[in-house]
Amino acid sequence: MLNFVIYTITFNPAVDLVIQVDQCQLGELNRSKGEAYVAGGKGINVSLVLQRLGHVNYATGFVGGFTGQYIKDTLIQEGVKPLFVEVDGITRVNVKVKSQEETEINAAGPQVSPEKFAELLAIFERDLGADDVVFLAGNAAPGLDVKAYTAIAKLCQERDAKFVLDTNKQLLTECLPYRPFVIKPNHHELGEIFGVSLKDEAEIIHYAKKLQDLGARHIIVSRGGEGALLLTEDGQVFSSDIPKGTVVNSVGAGDSMLAGFVATYLETGDFAQSLKRGAATGSATAYSVWIAERQLIDDLVDQIHVVAH
Repeated sequence: MLNFVIYTITFNPAVDLVIQVDQCQLGELNRSKGEAYVAGGKGINVSLVLQRLGHVNYATGFVGGFTGQYIKDTLIQEGVKPLFVEVDGITRVNVKVKSQEETEINAAGPQVSPEKFAELLAIFERDLGADDVVFLAGNAAPGLDVKAYTAIAKLCQERDAKFVLDTNKQLLTECLPYRPFVIKPNHHELGEIFGVSLKDEAEIIHYAKKLQDLGARHIIVSRGGEGALLLTEDGQVFSSDIPKGTVVNSVGAGDSMLAGFVATYLETGDFAQSLKRGAATGSATAYSVWIAERQLIDDLVDQIHVVAH
């Protein structure tokens, strides 16, 4: 039995309202051809993938109102254990209009007070142990700033827990001194950190190593249709391709890759195998309407080729 606890943190989750409209006309009455409500947020996606891969986990962060309850209900139905802090206001609804073009309107979300953040941090101060795993995924909620990220990162370092981080440039770089276990920038984000445009694999590896010099232990660089690169703490470099399939919805693919990688590493300690399953998991979500199901992930794994450099 694996002797650790897995947590995910989503500071600003959302319910995504996906609306199908044949020909969306701004300034006119448009009638939907169909709607779907989806529990969203990068940490939420990670929790769902982990659960579908057989890893019970606790989903934390901040929720409020009837939409917050919807997110908790969705997670409970999947077997994830919600451990959210309730805030005043209503968890945001993001509108995704699927028409001749795709239009998105993302809401700001409710304010998170210092007292509410302290309440969340207290959960980890009470319960976090050595070898536990904490995924912090996504951007800050209103009222929070980089200090919220570094507080979680610092606590994980002090408790010898594995800190897995997937966020924007500023928040990611501020957390590097706390030696996150895994980070997952894509190749565009990696270039932005250093103010360069990365043209090939050699340049990606060069700049990823710079992030390791700044504190990151293991780095996955996702490259969209060109697969992914993994740089490990002990100097190994692996690359993966992607399986055949049709992209249906790329939202959540990166979160799924990260969850698939970490889940497999926790089971096996094998980097190549972990990258292979991570790549399959990310692709499976991209080829699905929502977050990938276990069967599709398993079907795609054997199509992935991992090469050691």
